[in-house]
Amino acid sequence: MSIRAGVLGATGAVGQRLIQLLDPHPEFEIAALTASDASAGRPYREAAKWRIDAPIPRDVAETTVGPTTPEAVPDDVEIIFSSLPSDIGAAVEGSFCEAGYIVSSNSSNARDDDDVPLVVPEVNADHLGLIERQRDERGWSGALVKNPNCSTITMIPPLAAVEERFGLERVTVATLQAVSGAGYSGVTSMEILDNAIPHIGGEENKMETESRKLLGEFDGATVDWHDTRVEASCNRIPTLDGHLENVWVDTAEPATPEAVADAMTAYPTLDLPSAPDQLVHVFDEPDRPQPRLDRNREQGMGVDVGGLQSTDGGVQFDCLAHNTMRGAAGASVLNGELLLERGYL
Repeated sequence: MSIRAGVLGATGAVGQRLIQLLDPHPEFEIAALTASDASAGRPYREAAKWRIDAPIPRDVAETTVGPTTPEAVPDDVEIIFSSLPSDIGAAVEGSFCEAGYIVSSNSSNARDDDDVPLVVPEVNADHLGLIERQRDERGWSGALVKNPNCSTITMIPPLAAVEERFGLERVTVATLQAVSGAGYSGVTSMEILDNAIPHIGGEENKMETESRKLLGEFDGATVDWHDTRVEASCNRIPTLDGHLENVWVDTAEPATPEAVADAMTAYPTLDLPSAPDQLVHVFDEPDRPQPRLDRNREQGMGVDVGGLQSTDGGVQFDCLAHNTMRGAAGASVLNGELLLERGYL
């Protein structure tokens, strides 16, 4: 029997990806869609300017979009997938948790909160244990779980593999991020065509903080953030999908490119419907990964690495992930699958 699910912010870029992933999902069934007041009361096919390169699922197309309030969601819905803008997420997600819903959220609000699990299932599934503290402290019968920023999630699986085998002392990253990461109206064509923008507001801070929380140790009550130093420079480039990142890592123990490649390739995946068969794929070719060629590996849920080479302090590598799949909608769905497997649904 399928778990009934709702989608908050269903008409946006990530909301559309969520619908694409959830409509044929083996464990979840779309039972509610919400969006802004301007969209509420309209059939989804009218409310959403559909931009996915596949038709709107027929049953979803005729679903009436509701307002983003707990009262608009049926009582038999067990999990909510949220792709709301962070300011709206901060205002309303708690009310859904208070009403008893489990919320798997891609929104950036509350990611650094001490009692909110920030999770990449293959890396730190045990951080879900924060839910018990969250419920005790906030009086919720539901729960709020976050996935990280799309730029952070691209480098975390490779870094986790390095940390496990060699330890991390310092991470420096420069990103080349696709325009879809800003949403459909986030970057105008006149800004990005024939151009690159060497600033993405708030992005550097997200990478520098979220990565340390994700790599931290959970002691049963709190997460002790990893003490590695993380420095990020984030850049927008005119690719549609796929964040490419150049990463320099100083390791605690000596590390060769060959040994790092082995650690990344061997890093385990999970037996969940959306999990990739191989989490990290390492290229031998010096000019890979590339967004257009490699972003859809493992249905967009894998992470690609290439350009591994030695540095004075450790190694340098390039990594790539599909920012609206692995980095957003797919990450939220994978967290939902983990919540189901761990008995929270």
